[in-house]
Amino acid sequence: MLLWGQEALRKIITTLAVKNEEIQSFIYSLKQMLLNVETNSAKVQEDLEAEFQSLFSLLEELKEGMLMKIKQDRASRTYELQNQLAACTRALESSEELLETANQTLLATDSKDFPQAAKQIKDGVTMAPAFRLSLKAKVSDNMSHLMVDFAQERRMLQAITFLPVPSAPVIDLAESLVADNCVTLVWRMPDEDNKIDHFVLEYRRTNFEGPPRLKEDQPWMVIEGIRQTEYTLTGLKFDMKYMNFRVKACNKAVSGEFSEPVTLETPAFMFRLDASTSHQNLRVDDLSVEWDAMGGKVQDIKAREKDGKGRTASPVNSPARGTPSPKRMPSGRGGRDRFTAESYTVLGDTLIDGGEHYWEVRYEPDSKAFGVGVAYRSLGRFEQLGKTAASWCLHVNNWLQVSFTAKHANKAKMLDAPVPDCLGVHCDFHQGLLSFYNGRTKQLLHTFKAKFTQPLLPAFTVWCGSFHVTTGLQVPSSVRCLQKRGSATSSSNTSLT
Repeated sequence: MLLWGQEALRKIITTLAVKNEEIQSFIYSLKQMLLNVETNSAKVQEDLEAEFQSLFSLLEELKEGMLMKIKQDRASRTYELQNQLAACTRALESSEELLETANQTLLATDSKDFPQAAKQIKDGVTMAPAFRLSLKAKVSDNMSHLMVDFAQERRMLQAITFLPVPSAPVIDLAESLVADNCVTLVWRMPDEDNKIDHFVLEYRRTNFEGPPRLKEDQPWMVIEGIRQTEYTLTGLKFDMKYMNFRVKACNKAVSGEFSEPVTLETPAFMFRLDASTSHQNLRVDDLSVEWDAMGGKVQDIKAREKDGKGRTASPVNSPARGTPSPKRMPSGRGGRDRFTAESYTVLGDTLIDGGEHYWEVRYEPDSKAFGVGVAYRSLGRFEQLGKTAASWCLHVNNWLQVSFTAKHANKAKMLDAPVPDCLGVHCDFHQGLLSFYNGRTKQLLHTFKAKFTQPLLPAFTVWCGSFHVTTGLQVPSSVRCLQKRGSATSSSNTSLT
């Protein structure tokens, strides 16, 4: 009974200790919030004063500019009217002198000089400024065109208030699109808000379907300064199954809450190169391969040192591997199944047993020989790509005689096309189509038509050169269109099927 009471008391003590810790943490949080209130209120007050000062300065500048306009207009009108007044005054003085002279001549008694005097007066009147002067003012004294009415602006100023926090946008999944390794995301605002300055888009990769999880290994990537209600991410590598997206709206002062996050599926063919299948002269680094003339010898030397028996640990002496998984093969063909002799080959690690898949490979143009295609997992360790019924490939030969050929079952077809530095491979397993494209222009180079009886693996070969594989790609829309139009059929060679 005593022990039970002590145990119960210990639980109470533990509960109280935890609760006390929670309260202390909350007290600290409240104190920190009080400090933040002081700091943030001081900042917004400072910002408010700065905004009003900016507004005062702008109004003062507008006032000075408008006053200057009035002064300039007044000076211009005054100058014109004063000039016209001076001209009229001079004309009046001249006219009064002529009038005085005419009166005196009319009253004169000497009739002998009268005709001559009258003629002089007539000529003077004809040339008098008074008869060439316009009696209409050159400018108006009306200044109403410089009047102002700030009633509307006054109402706008009276309506000034604090900026509202923008609402959370709503992502429109029906209008959003995933295609060609691009994602176009479309959203809308639930309420009209003309104060929004820009949007912020965040996205991250994930392998989990459904609502985004709070904790993810991948960080959120941020794109700021978006002015429209849609954005397209281009050139993406879909190395994970899904992508999470969220958007928030921002005005000049504050950003709103994020939208409800959404998850979009990003289907693509993702694989790695299976280094355990590669020829010893191929140096595999992730998705890059380089031919190394000393590769086999160096590995033999290391194997002897490790063995300590002077026996070469060649692939022939290596133990057989276990059965690989039906889809991804972490250990590949392994051990004695490593390619050897003149089969400078390496395989991908992911089986193709259905659907459509696309990948690209860029090879070093100076490579003496290069090939890309697919092969059954049963391809022999001595067998070269395209020389047996278990593999199909495009082959580039720069050794002695340059050639560009499609190969299968030891048959070859010369291709009448420039050799691109980037090749795209499209495999439609169920349709039995294996097509090769110029990876840059998407020009169709060749199509094999076959009935695949086993799962396929991406396959590559290189001699005296190197190449790099790009995975995580979707089937390009242009490739799908070509296939639908039947362009692939016109370029296929039935003799190689």
